[in-house]
Amino acid sequence: MTANTNTRRIWMVTGASRGIGTRIVEAALAHGDAVVATARDTASLQQRFGTNESVLALPLDVTDEAQAQRAVEQALARFGRIDVLVNNAGYGLLGAVEEATADEVRRLYETNVFGLLNVTRAVLPAMRARRQGHVLNISSLGGYQSSAGFGVYCSTKFAVEALTEALHAELAPLGIHATVVEPGYFRTDFLDAASLSVSPRILDDYAASAGQVRAAAVGINHNQPGDPQRLAQALVALVNAPTPPLRLPLGTDTLQRISAKHAFVEQEVAAWRALSASTDFPAGA
Repeated sequence: MTANTNTRRIWMVTGASRGIGTRIVEAALAHGDAVVATARDTASLQQRFGTNESVLALPLDVTDEAQAQRAVEQALARFGRIDVLVNNAGYGLLGAVEEATADEVRRLYETNVFGLLNVTRAVLPAMRARRQGHVLNISSLGGYQSSAGFGVYCSTKFAVEALTEALHAELAPLGIHATVVEPGYFRTDFLDAASLSVSPRILDDYAASAGQVRAAAVGINHNQPGDPQRLAQALVALVNAPTPPLRLPLGTDTLQRISAKHAFVEQEVAAWRALSASTDFPAGA
């Protein structure tokens, strides 16, 4: 499909050099759109997209707020606007919560949360000026329900979920959409060393919980059920929807996890309802 320069969308995608990020760039281009593709190292972007006039490949370390501002300025100078921001840059951390060091946690938040905020703050002024745009924040099934072995990583995605809920409420009156995307396990390199940090500290007491997850991750790698190309196509469909959702879970594993969590919460609320309700002031007090 092709589109003229007046109707095509301009995307900005962080973490575009591999995995889901690359697939999103490819899907947007196939739809006839243009893309500002960013990554810490743009060598692979230049190799893959360097001759495509619809791609502007820019270096971007999302933890560098000044660099995020410069990237947005370059994007606006080239294309005049940004219609869709995809905050995709991020990585995982495997290990029990206690096993993670303060430095590991801090670095994870710098990329997954503060980096997302850096880029979003840089893009939103232009979207607000036009009263148009769509912010897609890539979360995870772990952003909806945490799990042993990925607790710190999931906590960053819980933060992404909360930020997107607030952005959805704040931006809707301005004509701007915000959606948090919740992929399950997709067949990318996410569980490879390039995208997954593993806490070197191992405590024997967590062998039956986080330890089992460490072992399982090896077998899951490159055997995940999700198709990243279909994920990217789903995001193109999402931005073309007239009323996009606040949340978009992707993958049957995510759908199952959401249903299981809802059932657990309902059961627990019912069991503890009397105590929960007992904390109000008495009627008439």
